[in-house]
Amino acid sequence: MNSLRTSFKRWNLTGLLFVLPAVLIVVLLLIYPILSSMYYSFTSKNLIRPHYQWVWLDNFRYVLTNPEFYRAFANSIKWTVLSIVGQLLVGFAAALALNKIPRFSGFFRTLLIIPWAFPAIVIAFTWKWIFNDVYGFLPNLLTQLGITSHNVNLFAEPSLVFGAVLFVNIWFGAPLFMVNILSALKTIPADQYEAAMMDGATPWQSFWAITIRHIRGVIGLLLVLRTIWVFNNFDLLYLMTGGGPSDLTTTLPIFAYKTGWGLKQLGVASAITIILLLFLLVVCMLYFRLLNKWEKEDR
Repeated sequence: MNSLRTSFKRWNLTGLLFVLPAVLIVVLLLIYPILSSMYYSFTSKNLIRPHYQWVWLDNFRYVLTNPEFYRAFANSIKWTVLSIVGQLLVGFAAALALNKIPRFSGFFRTLLIIPWAFPAIVIAFTWKWIFNDVYGFLPNLLTQLGITSHNVNLFAEPSLVFGAVLFVNIWFGAPLFMVNILSALKTIPADQYEAAMMDGATPWQSFWAITIRHIRGVIGLLLVLRTIWVFNNFDLLYLMTGGGPSDLTTTLPIFAYKTGWGLKQLGVASAITIILLLFLLVVCMLYFRLLNKWEKEDR
């Protein structure tokens, strides 16, 4: 009995040693930044001054009464919603098309997933080059075709900049939807479509009752992950526009960065990130309630 207990303790210790590196990484990269942001959000922490003091909710009051915060919040909502809808529609259409292609589907799948394989910095500077009004390919092409009277820098034109960055983000994120939705489509039994056809169902009814019902769980999970990712996205948008022109592409992450590292007001920037975190938690709770509802219906 004692030997069994000793062996059990040894296995527990061995398992703990294997898990410990992952736990340390989670603590250092996730828990510590959250706790430090929560702490600094209640202080007057400034990157220039070495000393700071407790200000409690003053940072949150300042943020919630700042018009720039609401403009950035509105930009974040518009950026996230339009990006997710665009990525879903393009990815869904590509997945449906690839699912119907009998030959060379692997080649086309590899070709369409290329945007997802590049890092954000490569994508950002590539599209900045394409859209540049001096040597960029697209502005020169539009001018030569007579569509525009002169070369237009899409990232510097107030009326066009948001649509330009939105196009790039949809182009970048759609392959993720495509690959996952295509994998879900491959798992749908073909006999269900045959049974629906024999029962007199129309193609639209089969699509809605069979296709959508089988893949909606995958789509729901993708929506959760992409909402968190796009709402928090900083590098792609900042590298393309820096939040400009005239803060038209300044989202909450960029606004927090400018406040913390531009104005050196780390306490205020921490309050912004905490508000952002709370908002995303509420959104994720709504998503998971919908996913749970779908799971109960499938049962």
